[in-house]
Order: sequence, then structure tokens, then C-alpha cells
Amino acid sequence: MRRSLPFLASLLALTLVVPALAQEAPAPTILPTAAVDPVRLLPPPPPEGSAAQKAELAELHRIQETRTPAQLAQAKWDNDHEDPSAFAPTLGPNFDMAKLPATAKLLKVVDHEQSIAKKMGKTAFGRSRPWVVDPTLVGCDHADDKPKSSYPSGHTSMGYAMAVVLADLLPDRAAAILARAQDYAEDRLVCGVHFRSDIVAGQALGTAVGVQLLHAPALKADIEAARQELAAAHLSN
Repeated sequence: MRRSLPFLASLLALTLVVPALAQEAPAPTILPTAAVDPVRLLPPPPPEGSAAQKAELAELHRIQETRTPAQLAQAKWDNDHEDPSAFAPTLGPNFDMAKLPATAKLLKVVDHEQSIAKKMGKTAFGRSRPWVVDPTLVGCDHADDKPKSSYPSGHTSMGYAMAVVLADLLPDRAAAILARAQDYAEDRLVCGVHFRSDIVAGQALGTAVGVQLLHAPALKADIEAARQELAAAHLSN
């Protein structure tokens, strides 16, 4: 069921040439809109009724038919934890935001910045959720989801934005952190609340935000404080 999500090398190259713009961003945001504009960075999703969308629906049905109770339970847990605690299963009990104030402060900024970008994308693209297109798809609770907010995946955007930053802070655990972000994204399919192209777009957008923030002069001191705090908490291998 798990499949690797492509890392869009050209997008990463693009994000590295605009960090200087971060100084121009008005409070309370760090990044200017142009730096992470989803309409500029992402292709449009497959049109409704297209062959590509039908193939994505077929994949969701295959997942629904083959997922185990344990897989659905994990996907539901991930659905309910759209915050840094999503990485606790990978980083262990010491990864506790109540005990890591500098890290919590930094990741709050990361979440804020990716949230702005993903909301722009959801509004601009207005893609219908899978369960709107096909009501026979069932999985996780979607009572709080807007019917036309599928693209890009917000959980995935958050997961990858935080993963990119955490991988930089904990380089010896980067592979595990990024693997967790991938599983977290794939669980949106297990939930039946996103198409695959939604999570691919969320990965691209979240990665762009994470890379930009790592190069933002305004966050240099916060990044260093979090790095030292995580080292002191023995989160490095």
C-alpha cells in the first residue's frame, strides 16, 4: 500500500533561490506569499470525471478493500493529530512539546506558515473531496472537512513542512523523520479523505515551506535554540 512520494527536485531548487524575500514578509508571517504561492508551485489537480481522477478513485477503493483494522486505526490516529505529536511515535517520549518550549515555538511558526500556503491552495483549486465524488468511500471522520478542500492535502503539507525542519535539526534521524512524514501522508488515502495527487501536492508544498523557513533570517535564532534543546533532550542517536 505504501508508495514513495516524489520529491520534485526542481521545486526544491526554486525554493533555495528566494529565501532573501523572507525579510520582506509583514508580521505575523515569515514568508511572503509569492515564495510559497501554491498556484505557482503546483499543477492543477486532475479534472473531475477525467481518466486520471477515475484511476485515483480506483486506488482508493483498492485501499478501502485491503486495509487492515490496524491500518485504519493508525490512519484515524493520524487524522486526529495534525500537530507535532504526529512525530512522537518516531522520535519517542522525549519529543514532548510541553518539555521542549523552543522546539514548540519553532514548529508553531512552521505550522502557521504552511497553513497559510495550503489554505491558499485549497481555495484556489477548490477540488471536491473523494467522499463527495464517491459516497461509497468510507474511513476517517470528515465532519470538519470542507467538501471542496481536497487539494492540496493539509495534513501532508504540515507533515512535510515539519519533517523538513526536524530532519535538519536532527540529521542523524532524518531518514526516519521523512519516512514518518510519508506514512502520515499515505494515511490520508487509508482514511479515504484525499486523492493521491492531493498528498503529492501537499508534500511539494510542505517541503517548499520547510526549506524556505530553514533559510529565513528571521528564524535563525529560533532554529538554533531548537537545535540545542533537542540535543539536550537526547533526541539525537
